[in-house]
Amino acid sequence: MTYASTRWMGAALLALALAACSHQGQQEPAAGGSGAFAPAPAAPRARSGDAGGDMQAMLAYEHQVGVVLPADEIEPRMQAAKAACENGRFGACVVLDARTRSGDRPNASLGMRIVPAGVEPMIALAARDARLGTRSTHAEDLAVQVRDNALVQERLHNEMARLQEFQQRRDLAVADMIALSRQLAEAQAQLDAAEREGAQHKRRIDTQKLTLDFSPPSAESGRGEIGQALRDFGGTLASGLAWTIRALAFLLPVLVVVVVLVALWRKMRSGRAKKIH
Repeated sequence: MTYASTRWMGAALLALALAACSHQGQQEPAAGGSGAFAPAPAAPRARSGDAGGDMQAMLAYEHQVGVVLPADEIEPRMQAAKAACENGRFGACVVLDARTRSGDRPNASLGMRIVPAGVEPMIALAARDARLGTRSTHAEDLAVQVRDNALVQERLHNEMARLQEFQQRRDLAVADMIALSRQLAEAQAQLDAAEREGAQHKRRIDTQKLTLDFSPPSAESGRGEIGQALRDFGGTLASGLAWTIRALAFLLPVLVVVVVLVALWRKMRSGRAKKIH
């Protein structure tokens, strides 16, 4: 077989293969229906090593929730939410602060740090048979802080390893040993601080801060303010009278001086008028 015939046979086989692939590509869409496009593949979920997964894992969430309920139920409801947190009813939880205010305008506030899965159940417990007021959610991205902290820890680990290698040498003088020990102690202190900061970052990322603010309806709050104003009426009146008396005591000498000056001015004016006549 000549070289030219071999070349033409190869070209023919290549053309047949391309035609077969083109025919198969035209037939595949029809398998799912008449002319229907094949569904797009689902986007892969972000793994812990992916950029999206890292960004999601570095968010520190804080929630602020207002709960409106009758004044006499504020204290029991706050205590119930506090007990649920301390007992770990909805997962790991730590109470950060708890404040209550009694009187005509009672209110309470409960701050906690809880696992993400327990946020909504805790809100549902606090708002049972009540009304949710304002709710806000804030997320702080700690990716830069976590990355910088990891770099600092890595640098300090490497520095301590090098210092420990130098410390194993037998030909070091006493002064050099003392200097190495001092540098090792300083590096260890910096590493401990960086590890504590990293643990705090991890805690803020793994758990979420939730603040529950309990308050009565606006009508009850308004009535409480009116009642408080009526009870303060006597004290306000006494304060006003006391302020008025102090003002008179301050102005009385000024009034006396003004009266004396006016009298002298009139007397001088009348004396001049007599001289003219």
